[in-house]
Formats: sequence, structure tokens, C-alpha cells
Amino acid sequence: MREGTGVSSRVRRAYEDFLAGETPPDDSVRSLVRESWERSRQRGLNPGAVGPAGDSDGPMSDDDFDAYRTGHRLAAVRPLVQSLMLDDISDSGVVVAMTDNRGRLLWVEGDHSARDAAASINFVEGSVWSEDTVGTNAPGLALTMNRGVQIIGPEHFSGPVQNWNCAAAPVHDPTSGELLGVIDVTGGPAAAVPFALAAVRSVVAAVERELHSRAVDLASPQTFASATAESAGFRITVLRDGPAQWSDGVAPPRPLSPRHTEILLLLQTYPEGLGTEQLATMLSDEPLGAVTVRAEISRLRRDLGDVVASRPYRLTFALGSDIDDVRRAVAEGDLTEAIRTLGRGGVLAESTAPGIVELLDELREDIRSRMFMKGDLTALSAWVASPHGRDDITAWNALAQHLPASHPQRAVAAGRVRLLDRRFGVRR
Repeated sequence: MREGTGVSSRVRRAYEDFLAGETPPDDSVRSLVRESWERSRQRGLNPGAVGPAGDSDGPMSDDDFDAYRTGHRLAAVRPLVQSLMLDDISDSGVVVAMTDNRGRLLWVEGDHSARDAAASINFVEGSVWSEDTVGTNAPGLALTMNRGVQIIGPEHFSGPVQNWNCAAAPVHDPTSGELLGVIDVTGGPAAAVPFALAAVRSVVAAVERELHSRAVDLASPQTFASATAESAGFRITVLRDGPAQWSDGVAPPRPLSPRHTEILLLLQTYPEGLGTEQLATMLSDEPLGAVTVRAEISRLRRDLGDVVASRPYRLTFALGSDIDDVRRAVAEGDLTEAIRTLGRGGVLAESTAPGIVELLDELREDIRSRMFMKGDLTALSAWVASPHGRDDITAWNALAQHLPASHPQRAVAAGRVRLLDRRFGVRR
């Protein structure tokens, strides 16, 4: 891992303080990491160990392991995971792993060099990477917390593993909610970027949809009711001016309250589900009690039907939105369309819920990153004309530098750079 000089150094100092028996400062390391370190120490794990300390149930023979993973429910969706992830990670120095619900690595896939490197820390098929056996790591912590997790370098409990980064999210049975295992990306810098966890979550959502389709019983009358609901096309529209709208594809769209919109968007963003405390934290900077969250979920069910399952809270159906339209346009390189669809931001721009603020920030940064990478002058012009890019000095400066000298917008862009420099002191 190529460590940053800021966060990584601070976490490494906190880790060293922790091993020395000192209490690291509160702002030096994330609370979920600190708490995992504490559990790891309480279990008596050796921070100098390389890879798992051992399986409490004893090792499996090769034949037993092959039979076990062949019969595992995730075996049926392995080709889907391969098609969605493996082509994109070749030569990126990462491996993709699938585990069972105890953290046993069922498959570790990637190019030979990446798998050989992973083998150096015993990140190999058959080994158990639960928090109980290895300490703080993304697959183990995703199982412990039942949510998507990314662990960067020195956040790992095991010192020899701190040259690695990992992002993992749990997979659930879409019908029963049973925890089946996790999907994980482990490797170097490519596994450290925020997009790594988002990519894993997207694959998990696709896997759970596939598991749901395989679970359909054609002999059951409920099958046809479910199919009708899916074909109806549940969707929320949130980027328009005015209240968000809910549509089931049959009845006319109906308005949604801001809070119900926020809940649906967060549950769509985290298809693996959110606990009560997690949802409360994403909905408000102020303390939001569990009773308040449960009451909002109850009102949402009363208004829309049985749309949210519990423990953890998660959607019971595939939900589309115009946010998906923005992401699709970004993925396809149609950045002008992405900017047009994003518009002012609708409910996202009005919300103060931390999780929704982050969602809007991610959308804007996805557009900006792709825009600058492509050098798309048409998109840059659309961006600075939008509310999101009006004060974006980097975008104005790119226009000032790259538009033809005769282009009338070039002088306007140069003037805006000077204005923003005076206003905000961005450039010197």
C-alpha cells in the first residue's frame, strides 16, 4: 500500500500507541477500527502474526473443502461475480474473494501475481479471515458488523497485513435475510479508493437479485404476485424541484415526505441493509433515538406497504431512481446528460441528513473526476453553468487553459478565475 502522509500516518501512530497500552486520541482512528482492535486484543490475538491464527473447528481436508464450497449457495452466483469484477481488476494488483458466513475464503481470484502476493499473508482459499482469527480486516469486520466496510493499511490489527487494503460487504439471502458470506476486494492502492467499496456493494446487490430470481417457486401463487410487483418498476424521482415522487409503475406518482425520501435513498445506497443506529447516524447530526427511527419506518410501511424488512433495515424490492440515471450517464461518458439530469440536486440539495449530503458529494465528484479525466470541454461548460460548478475554480481554470484562443468563453473563464481568486483566495 502507498500510504498517504496524513491519515495513514496518524492511524499508524494510533496503532503503535494502542500496542504500547496507551489510549489513542479520539480523532486519530475511526471508532469501528478502535473497537475492533480492542476485541482483537481481548481475544488474545497476536498482532505480529501473518494471516489467520487458525480455525477453531480445525482444518478441512482438500476433498471436504471442495465439496463444501461446491455445495455452498454462493457457488451458484460465482460466475456472476467473475463477470462483474474479474475483467476490471486484471493487472490492478487486487484479488476478489468470496467467503462463507464464518469468514472462510471459498474463492480467491485474480491474476497470478496478485494471488501469489495474497498468499504471502495466507489470504488463500480455505483459510478463515474472521475477526476472531485475524483481528481487524474488512471481510471479518463486515461479518461482525453486518455491513459494508473498508479497511486501509494500518487499520488492520495484524502488522504484516498492514501493507494491504480491503473492502467487503455482506451477502444475504434475499428471502430469509440469512447472512451467507461476504464479497471482498483485497490488494494495493486500487483497493484503497472509496470507489472500491461502492463497487463491492453494487456487485452484492446484483448477487442478491440473482439469488432472489433463483429462489422463485413457480408452484407458489406468491410467485406471480411478486413478479407483478417487480415488473411494475418501483422508482423514486428526487432530482426534480419540489417534493420527491414515488411510483410503482401502475398508479400515478405520489409525493414523498423528505424523511421518507431520505430513508429510501439510504436503503437503496446500502442494499445489504442498515442497523437502527447506522440509519439514525445517516439521517441526522443530532442524536436520533431508535424509537424515532422505528416510528419513521412504521409510517413508511403504512404509506407504501411492506417495503422495508427489519434486522437490518433493507428494501424488499429493487428500487430505481433518477440518481441511477446520473450514474449511468457518468459510466457511459455522457457527462453533459449527467449534469442536466442532476440539475440543482432536488431533495439531495435541500437535505441536511449526513448520509444524503455524502451521496450528493459523491455524485458531484464522480462527474468532476470523469470530466477532468476526459478533458470534456462541453461538459466543463455545462458544469460551470450549473449550481454545482459555478464557483469551481478548477473547472473554470481548465476552460481558460484549453478553450481555443478565439473562443469567447475563454476570456469569460479567465475572468471568473481571477474573480474567484479574489473572492476565496484559492490561487496565489
